[in-house]
Amino acid sequence: MISEDILRAAIPAVLSEAHFPELPNYYRGKVRENYDLPDGRRILISTDRQSAFDQVLAAVPFKGQVLTQTARYWFENTADICPNHVLEYPDPNVVVGRRLDMLPVEVVVRDYLTGSTDTAIWTMYKSGARTLYGIDFADGMAKNDKLPRTILTPTTKATTAGGHDHPITPAEIVAQGLLTQAQWDEVADIALRLFARGREIAARNGLILVDTKFEFGTDAEGRITLADEILTPDSSRYWRADSYAERHARGQEPDSLDKEFLRLWIAERCDPYSDPVPEIPEDTLVDFSRRYIDLYEKVTGLAFSAPKPGETVKERIRRNLAPFFG
Repeated sequence: MISEDILRAAIPAVLSEAHFPELPNYYRGKVRENYDLPDGRRILISTDRQSAFDQVLAAVPFKGQVLTQTARYWFENTADICPNHVLEYPDPNVVVGRRLDMLPVEVVVRDYLTGSTDTAIWTMYKSGARTLYGIDFADGMAKNDKLPRTILTPTTKATTAGGHDHPITPAEIVAQGLLTQAQWDEVADIALRLFARGREIAARNGLILVDTKFEFGTDAEGRITLADEILTPDSSRYWRADSYAERHARGQEPDSLDKEFLRLWIAERCDPYSDPVPEIPEDTLVDFSRRYIDLYEKVTGLAFSAPKPGETVKERIRRNLAPFFG
């Protein structure tokens, strides 16, 4: 495991932006910088920016590298289930992929009643709702309970910067013409099979895959293709399996290795949808980074390799992307 000294030393040098004027068609997302090349390829650079509650809150040491390399592991271990957009990895923080026509819905697969955002099933359940995403829930359930079955809870995608995703049911997706019934059926089947693969591998490594978000597009031949990232700690929740039952029985939050750690830290201190978010202390950023790295190592069985000193991450990315400069 990487030392705390290395994590603290990396805080002043986090990759907060990755804008390269030499690359065309720049688009800045919440955590990624994107460049569309004329030949139909897209360069996606994962920065260390951390978003939650629809806003960028901080930058976390090595987060961009962890996301890219965790997603790489999962893309390579699910390619038999669904094609993905990846073409190559020219840098530890960078994916070059096929540009897709993105589907207008995201698919969240869930095994537990949890969450803290306004599209989370626990948030809705706690407020009194018992039919969520078209699914009926029983009374008397508690936060972090295992669900009777795996469920799909799709959302529409925010169309503007800072916009919100909105819950939607499968029937509404088809009725509104967002997807055909055949497309939804295929997406739902793929999402459930991807989740089952992730759950199986996570369990072998002492982890519970709680829920995850998938994004899909269609390629030039119209095939449903997995895009963005997959089963990362940004897009998924993971709990340590060995402590879940005891902590849940005590009414404690599970020991998580994902973004929920930071969401809960913030939610304990303010209403993130209406109040200013307090500055995140260095100790919290270090703890957050360690959890992401721990997840990567547990899932992949590989040791995380921190960037070598003497060259910033942005300088390294520039060097590795030089062949793409026009």
